[in-house]
Amino acid sequence: MKNIKQYHYKKVLVLGLAKSGVVAASLLHHLGAFVTVNDFKPFEENPDAQGLLEQGIKVICGSHPVELLDEGFELIVKNPGIPYSNPIIQGAVEMGLPIITEVELAYQIAEADIIGITGTNGKTTTTTLIYEILRAANKQPLIAGNIGTVASEVAQIATSANTMVVELSSFQLMGINSFRPHIAVLTNLYEAHLDYHGSWDEYAQAKINITKNQTADDYLIVNADQEVLLNLAKTSQAQIIPFSTTRYLENGASIKDGKLWFSQEEIIDVSEIALPGEHNLENILAATVAAKLKGVENSEIVSILSTFTGVRHRTQFVAEFNDRRFYNDSKATNILAASSALKAFKEPTILLAGGLDRGNEFDDLIPSLSNVKALVLFGQTAEKLEKIGKKAGIQTIIHVDNVEEAVPTAYELSTRGDVILLSPACASWDQYKTFEVRGDIFIEAVHKLEESK
Repeated sequence: MKNIKQYHYKKVLVLGLAKSGVVAASLLHHLGAFVTVNDFKPFEENPDAQGLLEQGIKVICGSHPVELLDEGFELIVKNPGIPYSNPIIQGAVEMGLPIITEVELAYQIAEADIIGITGTNGKTTTTTLIYEILRAANKQPLIAGNIGTVASEVAQIATSANTMVVELSSFQLMGINSFRPHIAVLTNLYEAHLDYHGSWDEYAQAKINITKNQTADDYLIVNADQEVLLNLAKTSQAQIIPFSTTRYLENGASIKDGKLWFSQEEIIDVSEIALPGEHNLENILAATVAAKLKGVENSEIVSILSTFTGVRHRTQFVAEFNDRRFYNDSKATNILAASSALKAFKEPTILLAGGLDRGNEFDDLIPSLSNVKALVLFGQTAEKLEKIGKKAGIQTIIHVDNVEEAVPTAYELSTRGDVILLSPACASWDQYKTFEVRGDIFIEAVHKLEESK
């Protein structure tokens, strides 16, 4: 970790805790800053705040008082989930105070090169693939960001021998000043998080921030099948390396004659790739480019691509018994993600879906339901999903109370050769705290069923 001096005696407000706020506050305290933490959760219910107070850090809990801005802070480190409409943030913007997220701190202290991955879909799969390939090649990668350990925590242990592989959200990328990954990846860009960003332009600008500080010594890996990304990439000073699933690229990564190529070099036959789904080819191509830029041998790339079956909760293979295959795609919290999962399978599919009702309809899901033979529905959106199931001509539609009940119900509806897929197309919060909890319950129910058969 670099022993930077720029925070000595600087007054810093850390707004919002959770994992990133706790790490940022502790790090800044270590770096010599005068840190104040403000979190909405009451102090007596807030073990994170209690722990920071024990370190000697000033803690204010229970509300976000705008009067805090009168204390002369020189910097705000904002939890990514706190919107810019927050009154403290609005006031700070009017005062011209710099506002960053903890990934900026991670970059400032990191001795390691950084590979940063963002995009609307595929971030986690791409990040994990890059990490696994680099690990197989003994490149000493460290994985961080949205995928798990906070980036500024990982940066504290990273050395120049490591490579930090960091998944980045648009929320995090809005709060960077100098952050500069040596390799940046933009998987794709679709309309998302507009409730936070307010407009498509702001969302797109947040994503392209990943390359704003890159130079000609750096690389931007970009999806060439999206014109919007190619246009955004024109603002980058980095070397652009494209990938495409629809056309052959002599310079870049692409698919031709059923094989994956990188710059006119054959890497692997697509039939040997273990991860299912056309949408995952984008992630695989992007990860392959990143690996090649890090000097990984083809054999090491092939060893991972031929065995990697998915990230937990993202079209994750769970089990196969009695000639039925079960997949957990609990991360599919929107229509686009569920559609991508459904398109990954040619077999007859029983879809488990439903969850939080955000007010949207589901007609855009209909084209992806052609292989779905039955729907097992739960949660607030069950009625809406039944309507689009009927429009799609699905004859068998069953309502259940929850995911645990959905698994044996789906099995009873299935026959040999079927896929049973949890891909809810909705957030989990009507019944489950997180999509991870929902997915774990699905996995447990599958294994319980397997033991009984």
